[in-house]
Amino acid sequence: MSDTDRPGASGHGSGHEQVPGRRRRRFPRISSRAYEHPADRSALVALRRLSGFDVVFKALSGLLPERSLRLLYLSDSVRVSERQFAHLHAMLRDACHILDLEKVPPMYVTQDPQPNAMCVGLDEPIIVVTTGLVELLDEEEMRAVVGHEVGHALSGHAVYRTVLLFLTDLAVRVSWIPLGNLAVMAIVTALREWFRKSELSADRAGLLVGQDVQASMRGLMKIAGGNHLHEMNVDAFLEQAEEYEAGGDLRDSVLKILNLLPRSHPFTAVRAAELRRWASSRDHQRIMDGHYPRRDEDQDTSVSGSFRDSAASYVNDVKESRDPLMKLVGDLAGGASDLGGRVRRGFTGFTGGAPEDTGGRPPGTEPDDEGTDDGA
Repeated sequence: MSDTDRPGASGHGSGHEQVPGRRRRRFPRISSRAYEHPADRSALVALRRLSGFDVVFKALSGLLPERSLRLLYLSDSVRVSERQFAHLHAMLRDACHILDLEKVPPMYVTQDPQPNAMCVGLDEPIIVVTTGLVELLDEEEMRAVVGHEVGHALSGHAVYRTVLLFLTDLAVRVSWIPLGNLAVMAIVTALREWFRKSELSADRAGLLVGQDVQASMRGLMKIAGGNHLHEMNVDAFLEQAEEYEAGGDLRDSVLKILNLLPRSHPFTAVRAAELRRWASSRDHQRIMDGHYPRRDEDQDTSVSGSFRDSAASYVNDVKESRDPLMKLVGDLAGGASDLGGRVRRGFTGFTGGAPEDTGGRPPGTEPDDEGTDDGA
């Protein structure tokens, strides 16, 4: 496998640090299946193999706001090129070279203080980054973000992201129609669940492009906490994710779900922890060693195999999770005893006190003289 020269960091603009040039691995003909999260991949494989799926999306193209988006960014944003944001242009070309994406997608910088980036479009993806993000990240952190968006493009995520944006807007417009909003929001919720998984896939693509796990970690941390890098610590940030994933009771588990449902992206600390785990995995090392699926093998991909991989991933997540709800699900699947007691203890916070141990008696009855005392 050949290498690619990283263009020297030019330090254009504030917030970009000068870094020495180094060589990066490139991955000729790499399939997006190499880095896609199992849940993301199974959904994409199923959609791509549906008969008439492409025809349906082409029919929808007249309804979706793709042309409007392109005209909007062309007229009210700055298009990245050799003459405008040249350092971003070099990163974009480099990312496409590393992931072997033949057609470099157009990229725009739009005025918005909120750090954000996205890849949208039906026929051809376009990448948009905000000024808030450009000003926040240094050269290597930004490289990971550009690789993240190129990963979206290679995976075909732009199509589904555009559909999600359209349906989210539609849900607002039809909210006054009885039951109409419920039907649209059901689809939006499902798409958001897929898109959250697709963000984990794109984070992996960003790491393959940047090939600097610390830069990826720093970028996610700064998106969460701002440009005060001297006040933050990557290890402490990852400890937050560990505390989030392990702490609390069943009530907290439910609140986590409710907090996550309206979001299109996973929580930033959780993303960082997930990426760190993948960076130290054998799957990542095999890709770096040149052993990865190629695009010419995609047509032979088994839908059932992808679903099995996805199911195995969820089972493993449940098995290894320290979240109380996930532990309960695992115990239920394993036939654990005293689940009722675990549920009562887990939801203590909802009632404000410890549940009474009735020793299996109907509530309100007293134990026999020969019975045992009530437990605490």
